[in-house]
Amino acid sequence: MKVFKEEQRFTQLWLLVILAVSLIVPITLIIKEYIQENSTMSSTEFALTLLGIVVSFAFIFIFKLTTRIDEYGIHYQFFPFHLSLRKIAWSEIEKAYVRNYDPIGEYGGWGLKGGLLWNKKRGTAVNISGDIGIQLELKNDKKLLIGTKKEQEAKRVLETYQYKLQ
Repeated sequence: MKVFKEEQRFTQLWLLVILAVSLIVPITLIIKEYIQENSTMSSTEFALTLLGIVVSFAFIFIFKLTTRIDEYGIHYQFFPFHLSLRKIAWSEIEKAYVRNYDPIGEYGGWGLKGGLLWNKKRGTAVNISGDIGIQLELKNDKKLLIGTKKEQEAKRVLETYQYKLQ
């Protein structure tokens, strides 16, 4: 029995740089306000404001995409939107293959994308980074693309279970 497992998080360098630069402006403004002689901001308000800014920017790091492919089907979880793994049984899948895609052009970016606000016929995408995904075409005519950084490993495991797509 072959099993594919992958976990991804938002850790791209460009994202970290944007977040770091984005933190500079609000933190600088808060510090500038606090150190003014006639400031009405208390030490508690200052500390809570800084903490709030840092926590709100750090929120992105709790996001995690977990993917598992095994003899029972394809499982995925995009935490914190999905609190447990979602299973798509092999019997529900018409086609499963790995493909390159345009995250911005096809789905509007990275994250949990698709549906009402974007190109509905492409289905839903759950991705963290990159432009390679596991494309699922379901028997109920829905489509789901799950991003992966392990292209070759995903292809090999999907080939192993192609016989289950009957």
